[in-house]
Amino acid sequence: MRNIVFDFDGTLVDTAPLIIQTMQATIRELGLPEKSEEECRASIGFRLEEIPSVLWPEIKDLSATYAHTYRRIFDKLKRPLRVTCYPGVVDTLRKLHEDGYRMAIASSRSHASLEEYIELFQLSDCFSMLVGGNDVEHGKPAPDPVLAILKAMDWKASETLTVGDAPVDILMGKAAGTMTCAVTYGNSTLEALQSASPNFIIDSFPKLMEVEKKLSSR
Repeated sequence: MRNIVFDFDGTLVDTAPLIIQTMQATIRELGLPEKSEEECRASIGFRLEEIPSVLWPEIKDLSATYAHTYRRIFDKLKRPLRVTCYPGVVDTLRKLHEDGYRMAIASSRSHASLEEYIELFQLSDCFSMLVGGNDVEHGKPAPDPVLAILKAMDWKASETLTVGDAPVDILMGKAAGTMTCAVTYGNSTLEALQSASPNFIIDSFPKLMEVEKKLSSR
């Protein structure tokens, strides 16, 4: 196993408080039916334009308006509301990079936003490629984000592990032909993750090193 494709939100960085507050503000401004924090959290992982069809399938033609309003509010909130990497993420990524693992990110957030955060945490040198939700035709759980990375980097699916905190991440990786690892500290429940049947489940990011050792010894 030589390559690792990571989800971003809920896997590397705890952006949930910022995302949920932005979603709630967007819902209020647009006068949409209220959604609980749990419902908002469960939608993290889908592209912005796809969230209305998940949360309000009965309301048509909401996609563009919701995404535009969300992005405007997000830009106002992201400065005062700091986001942080989950415990052990930075050190583990550095160790994996030093050990020669090739890494990339497949995220549902926009490429520009993803790039901004990676630069903020000074992790740009760790990743060979970043794929945002607007870089592919079909978002998660479709395999497009991972397939784009495999094609561009000339990586083999059989030598790649996809890591994420949501069922859509696991389904994406499986559809692309990679091994998969779910993390339980993010935005999904253990039951939801188990329903996607990942190859591995870990409850802290540093335990990824143990997964890689198991895969490398096969």
